[in-house]
Amino acid sequence: MSDAEEIDVAALEKRMDGALHALRTEFASLRTGRASASMLDPVTVEAYGSPTPINQLGTITVPEPRMVLVNVWDKSLANAVDKAIRNSGLGINPQMDGTILRLPIPELNEERRRELAKVAGQYAESARIAVRNVRRDGMDQLKRAKAAGMAEDDHKIWSDEVQELTNATIGRIDAALEAKQEEIMQI
Repeated sequence: MSDAEEIDVAALEKRMDGALHALRTEFASLRTGRASASMLDPVTVEAYGSPTPINQLGTITVPEPRMVLVNVWDKSLANAVDKAIRNSGLGINPQMDGTILRLPIPELNEERRRELAKVAGQYAESARIAVRNVRRDGMDQLKRAKAAGMAEDDHKIWSDEVQELTNATIGRIDAALEAKQEEIMQI
């Protein structure tokens, strides 16, 4: 088989792993009743003329299981950080003490846990779709290679390899979803 017929499976695998990494990042932002610094990752604050992540405006620490502390470096931005957290939809009401914001993490009720589990499922489905799109791109490459003269046996081998890669990645997505849903439903 010539180099022109070679399919870049490593690039497909890297793109599929990217979808899995994005899913894990989204999962980290889901609140599970336990404090986590990453739960503030999606929150941005209008600072210095542009939306800025909170972790670039202060130090985020987790001193105890149900408390997050944000120590804002610029005193003039403390109120903006407080407002951004309140409006983020995380269901957290910060308590301000100068430039330090205390974020008590309330217990999740059963209904909220179910909602979060559904959101986790939606995130996982988006990741599966992304992986299937990468698979489709790989199969399109194979069709072009076959049209350019790739042998039938080589085409079958590469198709099977792309499909195995897809199945393995979707399996990892499903495992990550199951673990996250279990974590959310824990009391």
